[in-house]
Amino acid sequence: MPNLTKILAGVLIAVALVLGLFAWSLSRRPALVAVTPATQASFRVVVATHTLPAGKAITVDDVRVQSLPINPNGAFTDPAQLAGRVPNAEIGAESPVLESQLSSGLAERVEPGERALAVRVDEGNAVANRLRPGNFVDVFFTLKRDASIGNGGEIDRTQARLLMSKVRVLAFGNATASGDSAGDPNGMVRTAVLAVPVADIDRLTLAESAGRLIFALRNPKDPEVIDQSVLPAYPGVLKTAAHAGAAEPLRDSTRAAVGVALDSLSGTANAGGASAAARPPLPHMPLPPTRVAGNTNSTKSGIEVIRGGRAETVAW
Repeated sequence: MPNLTKILAGVLIAVALVLGLFAWSLSRRPALVAVTPATQASFRVVVATHTLPAGKAITVDDVRVQSLPINPNGAFTDPAQLAGRVPNAEIGAESPVLESQLSSGLAERVEPGERALAVRVDEGNAVANRLRPGNFVDVFFTLKRDASIGNGGEIDRTQARLLMSKVRVLAFGNATASGDSAGDPNGMVRTAVLAVPVADIDRLTLAESAGRLIFALRNPKDPEVIDQSVLPAYPGVLKTAAHAGAAEPLRDSTRAAVGVALDSLSGTANAGGASAAARPPLPHMPLPPTRVAGNTNSTKSGIEVIRGGRAETVAW
């Protein structure tokens, strides 16, 4: 019996030691920290509310702001930044609208009804190369009299006229209004880009090819322009077909397609008698002198008359 008591006491002591060691090991473990999920970053990005077709200006109702997990390069954060911008290609619904998808550069600064047109310039006709993008100019042109005016020539007299007034300069050399690139450091400018109404491009290109253009810088606050109502209309190269609404004026693109001829631009075609009276007379070529030779043939009665290279015998 005493031995059994000792055995039980030993077992209890061993269990106590094991439990003590287990408790000590639990006290040595670090406390568990509650893991909280990381918050996902979001960015406010302008997306299309519906499919945006290419070539149609965007309105504020076409786009909205949406939170996205990514911030694409060239994205917008304010719908007002996109008002009036034009997509180069179709933009799908719910897609971010990016700067690379929109038209930019000169195309954005050309007003509806205008076209960007490059013309040749030099120091002599472009205000000593002092034109800058955003300036307004009057475009003059000069034409020299055609020496073959009597044989189908198109310019009956040397002239200088104002062709277009208050034309906006979009670019001069490499310089543009938005500062896309710096100007030519050497000042050797060869071209300028003008914002030209589409109906006037025919006259401008024809005047440049047939004569010489001169650009006169003007104050942008000066409102005076050409009064086209007092000038004669240029007859077109092509004839337009008659329609029910023929009384309505032609659209600018249609007028440009009709074209203009050089004799109309120079005034030869519509000047009439006034032009004929003003032009100098053509030089008169005198007839060759008539030579009368005596009759060398005694058997003939008459004289020989030579006119130019033709000889004939006249009886006398």
